Order: sequence, then structure tokens, then C-alpha cells
Amino acid sequence: MSMNGKPMSGAVVEGVDFERWAVILCKPDAVARGLVNHILEVITAAGITLSDRMDMVAQPWQPHVVYRDMLADTGRRNLRDLPAYIDAAYANQQVTVALAHGGAGIHARLRQLIGHTDPTRAVPGTIRGDLGDDSLAVANAEKRLVRNLVHTSDDPAGARREYGTWWGPGRRLPESDFDTCSVILCKPDAVERGLADAVLERIAESGVTVRLRADVTVQPWQAHVHYWDLLVDADHFPDRDIPACLDDAYAGKTVTVALAYGEPGLHARLRRLIGHFDPTRAGAGTIRGDYGNDSLEAALAQKRLVHNLVHTSDDPDAARRDFGTWFGAHRRLLLPSPSGVPLQPTPADR
Repeated sequence: MSMNGKPMSGAVVEGVDFERWAVILCKPDAVARGLVNHILEVITAAGITLSDRMDMVAQPWQPHVVYRDMLADTGRRNLRDLPAYIDAAYANQQVTVALAHGGAGIHARLRQLIGHTDPTRAVPGTIRGDLGDDSLAVANAEKRLVRNLVHTSDDPAGARREYGTWWGPGRRLPESDFDTCSVILCKPDAVERGLADAVLERIAESGVTVRLRADVTVQPWQAHVHYWDLLVDADHFPDRDIPACLDDAYAGKTVTVALAYGEPGLHARLRRLIGHFDPTRAGAGTIRGDYGNDSLEAALAQKRLVHNLVHTSDDPDAARRDFGTWFGAHRRLLLPSPSGVPLQPTPADR
């Protein structure tokens, strides 16, 4: 803190080790070219863990903060035009952001992985070198920013500032909003079959706003809390070891979670959309009916849980519990104010 009590520059959040956390920004050109998933997969394949993915429409002030060093550089030529270039490239354009977690040195490692600012100078094996289709020379001639797909934090101070820029400090979700908010859980079988995107798209196409997608590696306690009713009623399954079934199906595996916003009655509406828990009994037009490839009969015979792709919260109380289970109470700082979330979906929310 400074002497007047104001946080030091960039100190927008406490409790996050920005020496080991970085911000990934997939820029509007990456979104427009459909390369976001590819870029994030390349980063993950490099051994870096990603979480808290969020698709959003950039407000004008956000890229101003990201490019603050360039905007405030008194020695830079053509400074007068730079704000207009930034606004043209970012304002009201869709971007995707995510958090990267790794060891010390993650910032330098990511900067090396994405490559040179000018895609024509980025070497093969880097994201910009392999996927770039623009050049600094062309951008300068056309008086715009170079389109180079992705940005990562330069250092811990930059990560702290960018975290506050894109997710925002102090944003909370009031308890009452669980009446119109549900948690979507794309289960391990959906992730393993590459169906998480399809499931979320189906939900968004139903007129529901889907936000704050995150990929989570499941800890055993999360599966136990989520399926507490199965554990409590384990006597109904005398031929199965329910805790072992849960650990086998979930522990250490990847799930995709997101929040769904809609009108009152959202929970029942989503439950109808996903369909019967036994995919063979789920009607055509439901997610489980259309994408399911398992049956309760097979699961019982093999003494395991049925693979049925997706869960949505049963009711507001379940949504509150699901949120705490999969996002965590500390993640409330990552949530936007529901008053700023439109009930009608926007392209960025889908």
C-alpha cells in the first residue's frame, strides 16, 4: 500500500501467486479465425495448466490498460494514432482469456512459446510462427495493429494487472441469483469424447447465456460432494462400492464447468434439455439422447456409474452447492456481477 492507502500499481488482488500464474489473452483475430481452442491446446500440450477460461466482449478501457506501456511511451512514434488502432482492434470485439498455472519462470516460458510480435519473424514451433497470417510491415502500411493471435503476461506485475483487467477485482455473485443461475458440468466422458464444446453450444442455442467456462482436474472431494446423495444412499447399491466408483470415474480426470444464466425456471428447463439419466431412455433432441453411447443396464452389469455426459443443477440450492464444489468459494472474485449479465445470449457468451 502507498502512504495514502491506495494499492500499489498493479496490486489488484491478494492471495494469488503471480510468480506462477499468467494471463492468456486470445485476441480478436484468433477468435475470428476459430483458433482459440487450438492455441489453448498448444499451451496445455507444453505442460502448462489452464483454468478459468472466459469468452467475453472487450470493453474499450480493457485493451487501454493492457497496452498502457505503449500508450504512455513518450518516445514512441505515431503515438497519436495508437489509441485509434487499439480501439479498432479490440473495442466491442470478442476475446477469450484464461489463467495459466506453472512453476517459476512461467511468463518467460509462455512468451517464448507464443513467439515474436511479428508473425513473419516468429520461428516454426511457436504459436505465431505456425498460425500467424499477418506481418508488421502490412499492419504498418494499413495503419493498424499487427494481428498476432495471442498475448501472455510479460511478468508477475503484468499478470496481476491483467487479471484485474479481464476478470476484475471484488466481483461477487449474490446468493439470490442462483434462482436464475445453474452450474453445467461436462463429465469426464464428455471431455474424453471431445463433446464439451458441442454440449455447451447446445445449451447456448436453447437461449441460455453460458459464461465462465473452466477446465478442472477433479479432486476426490469434489466428486464426493457432488454425489453426496449416492454416498448417503449407498445401501441401495449393495453390489457396488460407490466411493470406489466415484473415484474411478472422476478423481484426477478433467471436467469442463460453466455457468448458465436464464429466466426463472432455468433449472427445470436445462434438466429437460439434457434428458433422462439413462441415455437409452433419453428422448431424441436431448443432449443425452443425441450424444449418449452408454446405458444404465451396461453400467449396472459392469458395476460402475453410467456415462451420461453432462449434469446441470437440479434447483437453486443445488446450484449454490455445485458452484462451491466446482468453482470454489475463492473463485467468487472471478465472477461478474449478475446485473451485468444479459439474459439474452450474446455471441461472446456462446
